Formats: sequence, structure tokens, C-alpha cells
Amino acid sequence: MARDASQFNEVLYEVEDNVAWITINRPEVRNAFREQTLDELREAVLLTRNDPSIACAVITGAGETAFSAGGDFHAMKRLNWVNAAHWNDRMQGLAMAIRGVPIPVIAMVHGYCVGGGHELALWCDLVISADDGVFGQTGASVGACPTVGATQYLPRLIGDRLAKEMIFLARTFTAEEAVGIGLINRCVAKADLLKETRAWCERIKSHSSQTIRQTKKSLNHESDQLYASWQHGMELLAHVWGSEESLEGMNAFLERRKPDFQKFRERNRKEVERYLAGLERDENAAPKKDKKPKKPRKPK
Repeated sequence: MARDASQFNEVLYEVEDNVAWITINRPEVRNAFREQTLDELREAVLLTRNDPSIACAVITGAGETAFSAGGDFHAMKRLNWVNAAHWNDRMQGLAMAIRGVPIPVIAMVHGYCVGGGHELALWCDLVISADDGVFGQTGASVGACPTVGATQYLPRLIGDRLAKEMIFLARTFTAEEAVGIGLINRCVAKADLLKETRAWCERIKSHSSQTIRQTKKSLNHESDQLYASWQHGMELLAHVWGSEESLEGMNAFLERRKPDFQKFRERNRKEVERYLAGLERDENAAPKKDKKPKKPRKPK
């Protein structure tokens, strides 16, 4: 049975004037999320279904520095191919909750909105950001893969070329730049963020909930067909968790040093050289069977 909002430890949930406010309350780690956080976020989003008077929901982060810095590496370092589903299913479950509730879900961003935190914003219907917002997919720089939303939605929002630049180069965009490329809806002064978000909520409240419910479902129809890509992406991600490269990236981040990913390329180069040399030596030939002399036939 789902928990009551009063039982949440890492998420704040409040309904005010027919708007649900959901806050990631881990400012000490820039609102990075772990398994418990993802569970509470999903449950908080789904709580809105129990009160049809709620017109919309707003997801934001506590503190002054970040909306969310993505996954908490202290939790993610425990992941591997065997237990990966316990993390990946939570990510997809939260995404499906946000996309599935019949009300608009708004990401109210300030500060860092990167990695899995940026994928969280991608799942939301609308994104408004303070002018200090920073948006990016940093997985390539830390040994993670943004295949739970970013690889699916970014090409549709900003185009294939810019999506690849954002992911392959771990490029970040300011909030103003993000508006210019169609990544987010609006950038406002940080002092005005709450006021402008509330103005959006008031406008939504003045509109037909029935219309919004039906049109949200229709607007999401095409991208809902990407479910197979999500499943594929999560299996790819399962093979990343616990790998030497991913641990090098996460450890380097936590130790505040530059990761050494080149050593894995060099090791792989040597492995391919050994393989190709084996081809030259015909090592891929089936072993020859010893020919045993035929036994003489016994006379009949």
C-alpha cells in the first residue's frame, strides 16, 4: 500500500490552492536521488490521482544550488548487471507516473539540472527555469548512459545533431540557451521563479481539466511508442552498472579528480591486437583430430 505523504523522508509533498508541490529534499547532495528518493517521488506524483481537484503538479529541488544533480553516486556504485533492474525500473516507474497522471507536471528548475536530474525534467510536461539554471547530460564524463529518456526525447526536442553534441561532448546549456534551442519553455530571473510558476498554475487552473487530460494523452501518443526503446536502453544501462569504466567515472567524481578513461581504450587495443594476431596464426581453426589406423576386418 502506498505511503502517506507524512511518511516521506526525502521528498516534501504539499497541496496548496489545488496545486501539488513536490520537492526533492536532499540539498546536501544537490538533490541527487537514490532508490528511496525515486520511490518517494513516484508515490508523490501518483498521490495527485487521489484528489481530482488538483489542477497540476510542480516538481522542484530544495536549497539554492540545484534542481537535481542526478543519481547519487554513493548509491549507484552498488549497482551491477545482476541488480540493475532495481534502479532502472524505479527510473522508468517515475517517468511513467509523470507521463501517466492526467494533469500537467511542471519542472521548476534552479541551478544544476544535469544527468538523471535533467532526464527528470525531460519527463515533465513543461519546464520553467531560473536564470541560473544549467542543463546537461553529463553521463559520458562520469561513465553513465542517459538511456532512460535523454536518448529518446532529446532528438525530438532539439534535433539529432545537437542531441548528440549534448550527450557525446557532455555539453551543458544555460537556461537562456536552453530556451533558444527548445529544450525548456521559459527562463526568468531567479527572484521571479516562484511567482511565474504560480502564474502558470493559475492559468492551468482556469482551463478545462477534461481537455487537459485528453490532450496530454494525445500529445504523448507518439513518444509513448518509445517504450521498447526504454526497455532496450535500460538493458544497455544494466551492462554499464558495476563495470570498471563506470566505477572509474563515479570514483573520480567523488574524489574530485579527472577520470582516466583512456586506460580502458588502451587495454581494449591490446586485446584486439591479440585477437588479430591470432587470426594470422590461424588460431581460429578447429583442432585436427588424430587419424587412428583402421582395424582390419575380421573374416566372415
